[in-house]
Amino acid sequence: MTVQYYGTGRRKTSVARVYLTPGNGEIIVNKKPLDEYFGTEILKNIVRQPFSVTETEGKYDVRVDVVGGGYTGQAGAIRHGISRALLEVDETMRAPLKRAGLLTRDPRMKERKKYGLKGARRAPQFSKR
Repeated sequence: MTVQYYGTGRRKTSVARVYLTPGNGEIIVNKKPLDEYFGTEILKNIVRQPFSVTETEGKYDVRVDVVGGGYTGQAGAIRHGISRALLEVDETMRAPLKRAGLLTRDPRMKERKKYGLKGARRAPQFSKR
């Protein structure tokens, strides 16, 4: 059996389960190639960032199951998951990943709507009379 490394990534409401196997750099997201799943080049670069930081481009095949959120949140979750999986591969990668801020889970979430308001902070229009 081949060696497989696992990492869970989260961002906003997206959760990505990432499986790394030694290979030639193929990235499959929800059974589709990366280029087919993400439309913009920026999102593809976000996903590939952990490999460029650790200089491991083309060394691992990535299979990702990602649910929840939008494309940007999913790309961030995949990046987080890949970073965590790379730590399982080699603990010495922690320093460059940490320096690039890829191991920290982004805590920013949508703020809840409050009663009496039209949104999280948007108040009803004020009129003196």
